[in-house]
Amino acid sequence: MRSSVEEAPEYCAIEFAMEVLGGRWKMAILKQLVSGTHRFGELRRALPTITQRMLTRQLRELEADGLVTRTVYREVPPRVEYTLTDVGHSLDAITEQLDKWGRWYQETVRRAEPPAGPRPAA
Repeated sequence: MRSSVEEAPEYCAIEFAMEVLGGRWKMAILKQLVSGTHRFGELRRALPTITQRMLTRQLRELEADGLVTRTVYREVPPRVEYTLTDVGHSLDAITEQLDKWGRWYQETVRRAEPPAGPRPAA
C-alpha cells in the first residue's frame, strides 16, 4: 500500500498532489463521480478494465484522503454508494481539463506518430 499523505514531503506541492491523485485509476474514478453518486457496480461497468480489487483499493484511498464519501445502506442486498466530497469537487475543473487533453492527445499526437516497431536498417 502507499505511504501516508502525512509523510509526503512539504517541499513540492506537485509531488504531494501526485501522492494523493497518482496512479492509473484515481482520476478516472473521480471523473465518473463528477456527474454524481455512483454505486460500486456502476463504477466497475464505467471502467471495464479495472479489477474489483483495484477499484476497492483506489476508492478506499480516495475516501481516506477525504475526496470521496462512502455510504452504506443497511438493506438486503447491501447497497454502497460513493460521492465526491467538497474537496473532491475542487478537482472538477482539473479532471475536465485532463479529459480534454487526453482526447486531444489521442486524436492529434498519437495518430500522427508512425506505429512503433522495428526500425528499418540504415
